[in-house]
Amino acid sequence: MAPLISVVLPAHDRNGQLKECLDALLAQSFRDFEVVLVVDTSPDCPERTADAYGMRDPRVAVLRLNAAVGIGRARNAGADRARGDYLLFLDSDHLLDPEALAALAERLEETGEVDVLLFGHNRLNREKLWPGGAEQELAAAGPEVTAAADRPELFGTPPLIWDRLLRRGTVPPFPDGHYDEIPVVHATLLAARRVAVLPRECVTIRRRHTLHPVGSPGASHFDLFDQYARSFELLAGSPAAEALQAQLFTRMVRHYLFVFDLAGCVDRAERPQFFQRASEHYRGLLPDGYRKPDGREGVKFSLLSSGAYAAFEVAKLSHIARGAVTGRR
Repeated sequence: MAPLISVVLPAHDRNGQLKECLDALLAQSFRDFEVVLVVDTSPDCPERTADAYGMRDPRVAVLRLNAAVGIGRARNAGADRARGDYLLFLDSDHLLDPEALAALAERLEETGEVDVLLFGHNRLNREKLWPGGAEQELAAAGPEVTAAADRPELFGTPPLIWDRLLRRGTVPPFPDGHYDEIPVVHATLLAARRVAVLPRECVTIRRRHTLHPVGSPGASHFDLFDQYARSFELLAGSPAAEALQAQLFTRMVRHYLFVFDLAGCVDRAERPQFFQRASEHYRGLLPDGYRKPDGREGVKFSLLSSGAYAAFEVAKLSHIARGAVTGRR
């Protein structure tokens, strides 16, 4: 008999966290699930660890790939192998609390079959827990099951693949490159006729930020532009495009600015090019009648829209300097 949930887990494990992730899964109070552990030929995939857990618990199926394919293709292979009614995509640096799957299963009993079940997450960094980026939207969503198009705010939340259950058979292939989950998240939301929310933090991510450190071979942070271009192409073919465009546009610009500002993402020599690409997308995808955010964030939006790279960098340095002065007082 097929399990309720299939957890698709690429075994890429740069930071030695896979064992804790698997231990947390196998310690769940809810038992009706399987783990599809995908091992490719990357040196980041510990085959012995995968084999040990495959022999330890029959719910763990080890799927071996004959090339180093990256996260996106590993997810595709795992999804093809999965038998569960719903798919949960995790990474090795994720932890589930012991009652997480039970809470998801209980919510599914309340809602009946859904296409997407969104839930909360938090982030552990320097021994401190930080809330996820969608807690307000989840708390405000209410218990009703609706179409995603009736909840435009969901398209403004971070496009993460591991904060939702997706009904098997509804998930399109993950593309190559970094940020492979972006068009998949948006495609599944656009197609979803029944969306439910569980306003509960089920997953803890154990890294400084939510960007996955592993893409496919040849991936770069410039892939971000192609992934959002795919999302807007999907949106253009939707009857709900007008209602959703502003939310997705705001999310896109925030994502571009986040990656641009995050230390270690975009090399110094590539920053002008990244900024110009982001500026071109801003102007090319700007919805009619769009109102940018207020305050300092709105200033950033304006500088990006005008392609004013030098002014943006000066404004950023000025803000850092003011913060340093304030902090010394």
